[in-house]
Amino acid sequence: MPVEQSQLHNHDGSLTKLLHDIPQEHEFLMAAEVFSQLSDGTRLRILWLLCHSEECVNDIAAAVRMTAPAVSHHLKTLRQTGIIKSRRLGKEVLYTLEDTPKATLIHKMVDSIFEINCGASR
Repeated sequence: MPVEQSQLHNHDGSLTKLLHDIPQEHEFLMAAEVFSQLSDGTRLRILWLLCHSEECVNDIAAAVRMTAPAVSHHLKTLRQTGIIKSRRLGKEVLYTLEDTPKATLIHKMVDSIFEINCGASR
């Protein structure tokens, strides 16, 4: 919803530029969806693991002490948000962090939260 210039106090003029550059509402909704997906502690644990290694569902399940079907559900959600990717290796599917600026930023954010200086942070 556009803000009329007459409604702005705009003390130093910077607000007018910000309002010109502000992302569209749907872009904020997409960002909120990514953060929503990361608000699940288990999903965040899985993501942390995949930021640092490439793993199959069974190894992820063992690492986070969950069943493979439960882990698969979380992996599907993370893949749909574009944070992780998968590749087939024989009969197994391996998962790791996606090679995108968004995934890299999330990796750095997660490592910062846990105060980890990781060599894998791109």
